[in-house]
Amino acid sequence: MKLSIFSHCALDTISIEGNSYEQIGGAASYCGLMAREFKFDVNLFTKFGSDFPKQYLTEHKINLINPESKKNTTKFSISISGSDRTLKLENECDPIEYSNLDADGHIVSPIFHEISDDLFKQIKSDSNFLFVDPQGFLRQKDSNNNIILKKTDLDLSNVNAIKINPEEGQNIVSGSHDEMMLALQKKGIEYVLLTNKVDVSLLVKNRVYSLKLPNKNIHDTTGIGDIFCSTFTCTMLKEKDFLWALCFAAGSAQAALESNNVGLQKIPKKGMVENNASYFYNLVDFRDL
Repeated sequence: MKLSIFSHCALDTISIEGNSYEQIGGAASYCGLMAREFKFDVNLFTKFGSDFPKQYLTEHKINLINPESKKNTTKFSISISGSDRTLKLENECDPIEYSNLDADGHIVSPIFHEISDDLFKQIKSDSNFLFVDPQGFLRQKDSNNNIILKKTDLDLSNVNAIKINPEEGQNIVSGSHDEMMLALQKKGIEYVLLTNKVDVSLLVKNRVYSLKLPNKNIHDTTGIGDIFCSTFTCTMLKEKDFLWALCFAAGSAQAALESNNVGLQKIPKKGMVENNASYFYNLVDFRDL
C-alpha cells in the first residue's frame, strides 16, 4: 500500500536533564519511518537543505519528492521536562511543492508553515483518506523565535481523521474536551483523536473510546505524536477498523516511550506495537455523548 506524507524534515537540538542531543527529525521523518515499519511505500513531500543527511531516509527506501532547497533545513531547539516541552525556531526552509501521485492515504502534518492553503486544498481534493495533525498550521513565533500557538481558522472539509491535544484544539474550536471533539466532528471529520499526555480519546459517531498509556517514565517525547498518527493511518488503511487503529496507535506511542531512546531511535518495531495493541484492545473504555 502507498502513503503520501506532506511535512518538513527538521534538524532538532533536544535538551533533556542537562544533556543535549543533535537529531534529525520533523514529522516527515517520524511518520515516514513508522509507515515503512508497516511495509507501506512512502512518498515524502518535503524540503530540506544540503545540511540534512537524507541518506537516513533513502536507505529506508522512502521516496523523496522534489526535496532539495537552497535554504538550510528547518531547525528547532527543543527543551524537554517530563511530558512538557518548549520549542524555539532556529531556521525555516522553503515551502513544500505539490505533485499528484497515487496513494491509498495521505498525512498532512506541518511543523511550521510549510503547507500553504492552496497546497492543503489540492491534497484534500486528491486524497481518499486524509489524516491531519494541525500543529504546524497553528504555530507562530514570538520576538525571541519561541513557538506559540495562535487561534487559526482552518478549512477542515474533506478531512477523514485529525489528532489534537487540548491546547491545539482550543486554537481551532473551543469548549471542553468533549465539546472540542464534537465541534471538529461537525466540520465533517469522521475520526477525531484527542491526546492529553497519557490519555487518548477517539470520537466516532456518538461514542468516545478511551485509553490510558501506562508508561510513567517519560524521557524524550519528540515525535511521539507523529509515530501515533502514522500508525493510526496505516492501520486504518490496512484493517479498516478504527478500534484496532486506536489500539495500534496507542501501542506504538507506548513502545516508543518505553524505549527511552532519543529522536528517531525510538521508532518501535512492528512486533512490539502489535503486542501492545493486543493488550490495549481489552482495556478500551467507551461512553456515549
